[in-house]
Amino acid sequence: MQRTGPRFLNLACLPAQVFMKAEAHPAFMHGPRLRRALTSVPPLPKDALEAAASVLASGHLFRYGEHAAEGTWVARLERAFAEHLGARFAVAVNSGGSAIHLAMRSLGLGQGDVVAMNAFTLAPVPGAVEHLGATVALVDIDEDLRCDLDDLKRCFVEQRPKAFLLSHMRGHVADMDAIVAMCTAHDVALIEDCAHTLGATYDGKPTGRFGIAGCFSLQTWKQINAGEGGILVTDDEDLAARAILASGAYMLHAQHGTPPSEDVVQRWAASTPNLSMRLNEVAAAVALPQLATLEERNARWRTIHDRFAAGLANLPDLRLPVTLPKVLPAPTSLQFVADLPAEVLQEKLDACAERGVPIKWFGRPTPLGFTSVHRHWGYVPTRPLPKGDAVLAGLCDVRLPGDLSDEDVDTIVAVVRLAFGH
Repeated sequence: MQRTGPRFLNLACLPAQVFMKAEAHPAFMHGPRLRRALTSVPPLPKDALEAAASVLASGHLFRYGEHAAEGTWVARLERAFAEHLGARFAVAVNSGGSAIHLAMRSLGLGQGDVVAMNAFTLAPVPGAVEHLGATVALVDIDEDLRCDLDDLKRCFVEQRPKAFLLSHMRGHVADMDAIVAMCTAHDVALIEDCAHTLGATYDGKPTGRFGIAGCFSLQTWKQINAGEGGILVTDDEDLAARAILASGAYMLHAQHGTPPSEDVVQRWAASTPNLSMRLNEVAAAVALPQLATLEERNARWRTIHDRFAAGLANLPDLRLPVTLPKVLPAPTSLQFVADLPAEVLQEKLDACAERGVPIKWFGRPTPLGFTSVHRHWGYVPTRPLPKGDAVLAGLCDVRLPGDLSDEDVDTIVAVVRLAFGH
């Protein structure tokens, strides 16, 4: 379903009163300060706590054992996840990075193969390629943080990758029509990193369902918080069988929630090593109840993001990326690009942090926390990325806890406007 009305960054359509919201906010006049931590997360729902407690009380923390598949939380999560996304198979593993690694490995990629990857992503994504022994071919991004289609075509022609690992980094979904067509024309397998887009759609279709595999994360600051974990979805039975075996099934693959047929599993059983990447029962018990309320929580995140984005309108030297019309996002953070000298930008970010609004900056010379970019990855062959390097130099990122109140958002806006606009 497509959104109607003003989109994230079509700010010209919004009333002028919205732009003045922050200055009119009472907290602004008295020196705005956010009184809660942006690193906090909402409390886990009661049914998730009860489910985790039942697993702990049972002592059966391992996903396999002398019990039927329908009795395990991991198997139930796999079935529910596959159903939610309309996929034949879902394989739960110990992290989103493991899901990416297993998707590539189960596709037959390995030492020396070239994997194309858009340059705006997090370190675990090139890390999964390095873990495989393959070689990363970086693809430039445009000013809106999406894959640059011209550079992708150049990469396909010159580098001839076997796969394109498309990262929907920070929820910025590219032109999937064009990417699917290009991958098909050049016989390149498409794997989606959907760590930041669980619940997002392109033209009504969920992210993770455009290529041969979609990879999701259950890490604490994602749409579903299990602390850590990942899920791979696919319609390809051979890929699913290989991923199940490699994740560490101990030939107990029948206890998976969505296993392929036995003959398909046996086709790969002898040649697939056990890589011990399983999800545990506690994480699955925490995650499963959250799937039922995913759309409700994503709707709240969109409201938070839209309110924040509207409040930042008309600030000098500050620009927000544009979301494509076909995209219904699932934002857990907000990004803006500041066209300022590095020392000036650092001063403004310091001022925000002093008022309780820490903002990550991807243009830092050295990475801090989650801000690493391609020039920080010494194991990845690098090259000039004129568009991407220009936008990443001023790229700032604000985490948005899903339980922010309207007053919290207005206070954050007031802090940013005070630092950047006045």
